[in-house]
Amino acid sequence: MADRKNNYAFIDSQNLNLGVKSQGWLLDFKRFRVFIKDKYHVEKAFLFIGYVVGNEGLYTTLQQCGYICIFKPTLEVKINGENKTKGNVDADLVLHAMIELAHYEKAVIVTGDGDFHCLVEYLSEHEKLAKIIVPNLHYSSLLRRFSNFVVNIQFFRNKLEKNEKRPQSGQNPKGTF
Repeated sequence: MADRKNNYAFIDSQNLNLGVKSQGWLLDFKRFRVFIKDKYHVEKAFLFIGYVVGNEGLYTTLQQCGYICIFKPTLEVKINGENKTKGNVDADLVLHAMIELAHYEKAVIVTGDGDFHCLVEYLSEHEKLAKIIVPNLHYSSLLRRFSNFVVNIQFFRNKLEKNEKRPQSGQNPKGTF
């Protein structure tokens, strides 16, 4: 019988989504869930996401893909004169990783954000860190000392990219101009 690991993933959804978008592609979250289960033996995937009214369909879809969504209230803030929706999930992700610590063998942390340095350091020191999946090469220098754990998601773009059916030339998809 094969050795079955019980790893958990803790995913900073905003960092992952924006990091991948900055590289010119969109992540297929369903494929990503299968990928982390198959490659890193992730049994539970906690997805930390800001809750925005009207996105309930997205949240249902993510849950149907196998994510455990941890919602953070959002705030409307002005940044450079533009209204932005912010939902800082950092503290929630760290807290859940520690609450669940006794329940998983190792953690897969999905972010490039240096705010998670203390969590990564703790998990590494206690041999509870499996991988850090970063969304692009521009991840925090605070995580660089853990480079032996870092995996860049860009190397798996061909497996994880969302493939939208594109309209034929000269046609506009419904709802666009």
